Amino acid sequence: MTQSNRDRNIILAARIMSLVFTPFYLPLVGLMALFMFSYLGLMPWAYKLQVLTLVYIFTILLPTIFIHLYRRYKGWNLIDMGHKERRIVPYVISILCYFFCVYLMDLLHIPHFMGSILSAALFIQIVCALINVWWKISTHTAAIGGVAGALFVFGEFFAFNPVWWLCVVLILAGLLGTSRMILRQHTLAQVVTGFFVGVVCSTLGLIYL
Repeated sequence: MTQSNRDRNIILAARIMSLVFTPFYLPLVGLMALFMFSYLGLMPWAYKLQVLTLVYIFTILLPTIFIHLYRRYKGWNLIDMGHKERRIVPYVISILCYFFCVYLMDLLHIPHFMGSILSAALFIQIVCALINVWWKISTHTAAIGGVAGALFVFGEFFAFNPVWWLCVVLILAGLLGTSRMILRQHTLAQVVTGFFVGVVCSTLGLIYL
């Protein structure tokens, strides 16, 4: 295999990693973990499926569609969207979608701890958007940092050992951060800062929101 082929394969793998682990997956993963590790897993499957579907629509499907339409309208590719000043509208779109999801969950009287996962994810989005005004930060690593923070809180609240899950998350965070740097979307400082912002915001959000 030639050097150019290896480089293309590495870039392709980095793009796949970035697409699979989109920043929008955090609330869905958090709820799935909650259903696995807490008493909320005893709820009927139909109810859990309804909650997961609601969260999927407002935190993954709608933000992805609206941001894609906005990108097409502007005539930008994914690399063009990486510029700091062009990330403001996508941040606003995702924040509004997350906000409406939190509002609907409260309106439907969905248990508070489920809603707190969405509130924590919304908190991460807002903090990243504010930081982005002055300095570009990785929302990809912020999201996976949020998963790490959620596992830590769940471990404390529901008395299970999250070490092995945290090891998996840390490995994925390393691969994801490396992918973002390979694609020249972020520097090392931006991916590391994003991860720790996600951890801190998720932990505080789940405890206090």
